[in-house]
Amino acid sequence: MPEGDILRRTAARLDSALAGRTLLRAEIRWPTAAAVDLTGRTVLSTTPYGKHLLTRFDDGRTLHTHLRMDGSWQIARTGSPASAARRHTVRAVLGGGLWTAVGDSLGMLDVVATRDEHTLIGHLGPDVLADDFEVSGLPEVRARWAAAGSTPVCEVLLDQRVVAGLGTIFMAESLFLERIWPWTPADRVSNPAAVLLVARRLMQRSVLAAVPTSTGDTSPGRTSWVHGRERRPCRRCGHLVALGQARQPPVARPVFYCPSCQAQR
Repeated sequence: MPEGDILRRTAARLDSALAGRTLLRAEIRWPTAAAVDLTGRTVLSTTPYGKHLLTRFDDGRTLHTHLRMDGSWQIARTGSPASAARRHTVRAVLGGGLWTAVGDSLGMLDVVATRDEHTLIGHLGPDVLADDFEVSGLPEVRARWAAAGSTPVCEVLLDQRVVAGLGTIFMAESLFLERIWPWTPADRVSNPAAVLLVARRLMQRSVLAAVPTSTGDTSPGRTSWVHGRERRPCRRCGHLVALGQARQPPVARPVFYCPSCQAQR
């Protein structure tokens, strides 16, 4: 599932194409919002929050979307074959004079009054990539972390109610860099803030450079420290990277780690 860094890039692309522009075409192909008409509305902005996108309009409404596993927003020049959006998987089309945004295989879609956005995202923890995260978000996350008690730290980092935006990639990468065994009880992690800030820095770097680590290797599957590197040598110690699991099916998630650098203590 795309993480907060991907949502930041997606929001930036949507803003570049649509912000400040009036929609000449607006199609919502979603059962609970099929009657919604956004044609003629001006797009104010698209704001990411964790793994969610909030596209706001000048009439006080917001289009909320979530990519889940397979969703994407693609930008095509209006009038081009790609902008026709004839695929059966397309769930939303927002078209201006120059560019058209096509929401394909979206996992969630709602249209609500902008003042009611909290009904959709109010349960989430602070966004790890928010500008004010270190000042106001971090204390809130630490309080939610403390409430998790002995829950494994890998699961706490994946819990969007604790901190929004993190997924399996940056969970694994931040725990590796901090040398923490992924199943350490959360209340035994001595410095949660350090883990969170490492994850934030990695994600910020990804937003800017589209490369999640500083290894310099941009080959597919080779840009991380441990994620996706099962049975490959650890970049730090040479031990083979292992694959474990967070949570139980059907919500299980993969956890990549180095058994040497992240030994259980």
